[in-house]
Amino acid sequence: MKLSVNGAEVFVATGGREFDKSLPAVVFIHGAGFDHSTWALHTRWFAHHGFSVLALDLPGHGRSAGPSLSSIADMADWTAALLDVAGAEKAHLIGHSMGSLISLETAARHPDKVSALSLIGTAATMTVGPDLLKAAEANEQDANDMVSIWGLGFKAELGGSLAPGLWMHGGAQAVLKHCQPGVLFRDLSACNAYANALQAAATIKMPATLILGERDMMTPTKAGKALAAAIPHARTVVVPGAGHMIMAERPDELLAALRG
Repeated sequence: MKLSVNGAEVFVATGGREFDKSLPAVVFIHGAGFDHSTWALHTRWFAHHGFSVLALDLPGHGRSAGPSLSSIADMADWTAALLDVAGAEKAHLIGHSMGSLISLETAARHPDKVSALSLIGTAATMTVGPDLLKAAEANEQDANDMVSIWGLGFKAELGGSLAPGLWMHGGAQAVLKHCQPGVLFRDLSACNAYANALQAAATIKMPATLILGERDMMTPTKAGKALAAAIPHARTVVVPGAGHMIMAERPDELLAALRG
């Protein structure tokens, strides 16, 4: 469905069912350079099991109008505004990578709007290497290559997709290539600059689950566990063999962790 947030048109997927404000809301927030399609399996499960789903395209991503936002704080405030527009009083925020930082910051800045957190492929610090930043700023294919190669686990190099006929690297790169110029650079720069994760984590009072890939090269398990230690009573799930893109690599294990 389409909404107007802060005067710009936004696309939000609902998992195949109309958004019902009377049901518990679940909001999915994608990572840098990606869009709502990241969550195809998981949105449908929640939408068909008693929840209302909002899988958003951040400004400038996917089917949402731009420009994209330049800081995690701005994205968090934008997420809170989207909840107001959709009529969701509270929501369980599920975020991957950059989306996990947005979810965490939203919960810290707008705690009355967040019922629970699920942070996937996350860490307190998401430092981005200068080569990747430079390639993204120049809108070079090398940036897409680095994100997909580092983001996907070792099995993706051998095929690895659970869906017959699909290629995980090709799928990731197709979405990244669809990005408007400058969007991936602004996303990565926002992650690189964000320094409030530990302070935000200390304020979290709602249930929180961190779901980490055992072989994640972008946000290593050790870094994710350090963030979990800063969140009171957080639950941590480590997915064996998974890299950073757990949604594609281990969709069933991720769904089980989200349901838990």
